[in-house]
Amino acid sequence: MDKLKNVLSGQDNEERNGFEEVIETSSLSWGTRIKGFIACFVIGVACSILGTCLLWVPGKGMALFAIFYTIGNVASLGSTMFLMGPLKQLKKMFEMTRLIATIVMLLCLVLTLCAALWWKIKGLALLFCILQFFAMAWYSISFIPFARDAVKKCFTTCIS
Repeated sequence: MDKLKNVLSGQDNEERNGFEEVIETSSLSWGTRIKGFIACFVIGVACSILGTCLLWVPGKGMALFAIFYTIGNVASLGSTMFLMGPLKQLKKMFEMTRLIATIVMLLCLVLTLCAALWWKIKGLALLFCILQFFAMAWYSISFIPFARDAVKKCFTTCIS
């Protein structure tokens, strides 16, 4: 069970100094962290689904969709901070293996809101939501060993 906790919390077998250990240590118990992860993830999924349902509201539907869909993705992304801790999450987000996915994902989050709220271009907001979805998926599978390679092989096999 301890090994599972270490994997889910992002703890590596690398040597750490005392300062890093103090910063990365969470005061929450493992059970509380799991409950926080589940609650935040469920809230994220619920916001995304609510945003999709609000898409067809006359007038403000696209803006409501973009807001709730983006909040849902941010909450889902934030849920993993309960498992790893905020500092470790940020370090992992900006590692070289997922740097591009992280930048595209964060950029699409911002551009979705800009297109829906300030520019008021519905098609562009929808495009950014779709890109946001794919960037989030690509970012998420980067945590699964060899998953990106499997997806690439699947698409190259399907295309050829």
